Order: sequence, then C-alpha cells, then structure tokens
Amino acid sequence: MTDTSTATPTAAPTICPALLYDDAKAAMRQLTEAFGFTRTALYESEEGVVLHAELVYGNGLVMLGSRGRGGVFDDAMSEAGPSGVYVVVEDADAHHARAAEHGVEVLSTPVDRPYGSRDYMARDLEGNIWTFGTYAPQGPEAAG
Repeated sequence: MTDTSTATPTAAPTICPALLYDDAKAAMRQLTEAFGFTRTALYESEEGVVLHAELVYGNGLVMLGSRGRGGVFDDAMSEAGPSGVYVVVEDADAHHARAAEHGVEVLSTPVDRPYGSRDYMARDLEGNIWTFGTYAPQGPEAAG
C-alpha cells in the first residue's frame, strides 16, 4: 500500500476546517513537523502576520491564520473556543510516535475502537483537539 498521507490532494476538498492562532507560524511548524502536514500556501502581511495559510494531509486541507488581524472572520472567532479536527492516517501508532517525539501534548494514546478504528488524540499549542485515526468516513458517494 502506498503512503499518501502527505501527498497533495487530487481533488479540492469541499469541507476545510479554518482555525485562527495567536502564533500561526508556531502552529504551522507543529502541524508540519509533528503531525506531518505539508504547507501549500502562505499569505502574510508586510509585517509578517499570517493572513491565510493552507496545509494538506492526504486529500484533506486545513486553513489557518493569525488571530487579532481584524475582519469579519477574526471578529466572529474572537469568542470561539478550541476546535476539534479528525484526520485519517494509515498507521495511528507511527503517527503518534512522531507527534510524541516532537513533544506534542497527547491526550490519549492509540487505542482500538469498537467501530474498527485505531486512533489517538492530541492538543496543539493553542488548545485545538486533533484526533488521528484509521477510521475513514465514507463521504456522500457511499450514501447514494
């Protein structure tokens, strides 16, 4: 089986989590180094503030930016708490080992779930919860 966990998506995802961080550059470092994401876009202000970034993992994508930069989205997110994101991985144990090596706060080590997944949960530098597991949701084409 070919590992496509860090490949560029073959089709544009139709749902993309969007997160704001106090330190977006540190978040990008953690997501790429510890969790294996690949940065595909970065737009910064002249002052170096991250206005928009895109990171891919498999055929999924997360968008992120700097908190406090102004605008409708930043204003709307000002009272929002941490978010939770689920990412499908081929090998939860290997992924967990990589994250642990980078000092990530692991909330639960890899465990087998009754619905057939093996997953673990971690918290990023600013409190967002990331679950990495082998359960792959089937998407809308499976329902029809």
